[in-house]
Amino acid sequence: MERIAVGMLGLGNVGSGVAHLLGQCGDRIAVRSGKRVDLKWAVVRDPAKSRDVDLAGVRLVTDARRVIEDPEVGVVIEAMGGTDPALSLILEALAAGKDVVTANKALLAEHGPQVFAQARKYGRAIAFEGSVGGGIPIIQALGVSLAANQVQSLAAIVNGTCNFILSAMTQDGLTYDVALRQAQELGYAEADPTLDVDGSDTAHKLAILAQLAFGASVKTAQIAREGIDRLQLADLKYAAELGYAIKLLALAKLSDSGLELRVAPTLVKKGTPLAEVRGPYNAIRVVGDAVGDTFFYGRGAGMMPTASAVVGDLIDVVVGRAALTSRALNLWPEAAPAPRLSSAAQVRSRYYLRFTIADRPGVLAALAQALGAHAISIASVIQHDPGDDAPADSPVPLVIMTHSAVEAELTAALAEIDRLDVVRAPSICLGVEE
Repeated sequence: MERIAVGMLGLGNVGSGVAHLLGQCGDRIAVRSGKRVDLKWAVVRDPAKSRDVDLAGVRLVTDARRVIEDPEVGVVIEAMGGTDPALSLILEALAAGKDVVTANKALLAEHGPQVFAQARKYGRAIAFEGSVGGGIPIIQALGVSLAANQVQSLAAIVNGTCNFILSAMTQDGLTYDVALRQAQELGYAEADPTLDVDGSDTAHKLAILAQLAFGASVKTAQIAREGIDRLQLADLKYAAELGYAIKLLALAKLSDSGLELRVAPTLVKKGTPLAEVRGPYNAIRVVGDAVGDTFFYGRGAGMMPTASAVVGDLIDVVVGRAALTSRALNLWPEAAPAPRLSSAAQVRSRYYLRFTIADRPGVLAALAQALGAHAISIASVIQHDPGDDAPADSPVPLVIMTHSAVEAELTAALAEIDRLDVVRAPSICLGVEE
């Protein structure tokens, strides 16, 4: 059987999982790819470091160019993460005639046009299933299986760290800080979790999904983004009382005003598939004009789920399917027109609002008047009795669910409300995904 040599850049969590699959499942991979796939090189920082994976026959080196310049290597797997030096090494590998497999969402989100232009220049393939959703085959689904559709919308939970934290807050009543520490102790969150909890990681993945689903080349800076790092336990409790869960969603919707893209904590009706995604799992709901509503669910991160996607891509490259798909999809084309993005002010949605107000007569009427002046209709209200022992005029929470409203009008109304002398703290506003 013909053999093909593979070089891997990085041997961390995902890289170790890939090495494990290639070492332990070589016969299965050979049957499915038609070639014997050999991991020849792995680029690491410290070749002497002890690793919990069998690396017999694999040459550990610190110089990536030994891999890129090896004429026997047909495929380079980038498992380093980040954009520097991953970007320059991928560009060099493509120029050297190597196909590339990567799960690097930040690199594709920020440098997709440059990477794919290089691939087209040298006639090479890039496969990137592991970049969004870990082991969930969403890239294949959008690029191939749903290609007959114009995607109308997608809503995705694509950050397992955030979903674990929100699940712990909802189910166990933990504060954000305690839930984050628990996620770190269990290995679901990094020591510095900023890119996860501030929504950056989710925005990177949404930029990739937008390219596949809508042909929109966007930078993450163009995506309205809000994380979970300022979310309060009280809002999860009130949302639950109203029949909703709060999830960090990547949202994309086509409308007459253009393509809406945003990342934000969002209320999702309990009992719907997205609301029931718990712990470190991911899920993507895609609505197409022909297929209708579809739902993809699975482990969105971790060693073996992502390694599963990477090795699946590797098989696709070895078989030759990835080269055909890369040419047909023409992702991140150089001459693509700028996408028509709808501004956040044009977004129409239902909203969850929480106010901290003085407990006195007429306050609800004042808030309702300000909302009504901006054509915002109230759907429901929660205001618990503070009790007879509460001091007069003490601050109490007031929760309002609106009917569908335009975000620009809502923003103006909230600015007016926050200036009222009966309001004791800035208002909280979350969108609702139906």
